[in-house]
Amino acid sequence: MTQPQPFSVSDAAAARIARVIASRTASASAEGKAPPAALRVAVEAGGCNGFQYQFKLIGPDDIEPDDIRLDKGEALVVVDPVSLDLLAGAQLDFADKLMGAHFTVNNPNAASSCGCGTSFSVA
Repeated sequence: MTQPQPFSVSDAAAARIARVIASRTASASAEGKAPPAALRVAVEAGGCNGFQYQFKLIGPDDIEPDDIRLDKGEALVVVDPVSLDLLAGAQLDFADKLMGAHFTVNNPNAASSCGCGTSFSVA
């Protein structure tokens, strides 16, 4: 049996994360706050299909020792081990479309998802 590929980050998502962190770093410095260091991607119970994706900018002190770190270019994405089980083989992407710009997860484990793309169910 073949192991699924680990969670990955597309070039578009990495570029957007790097831009957002750079922008927030400049404003945090001006305000005397700690700048963000990474984007945390997590899967939580809830949403209209059973699970939902959560995206959150976090500082360096919020990265846990057991987090999986995905470095891509200037971007850092962290995922907790429990969420990684539901994200195995999936890819974080960034879509900039007429209806808006947002992060998406292309997840082969999702049996169904809602129209907004933030919640899913597994078989």
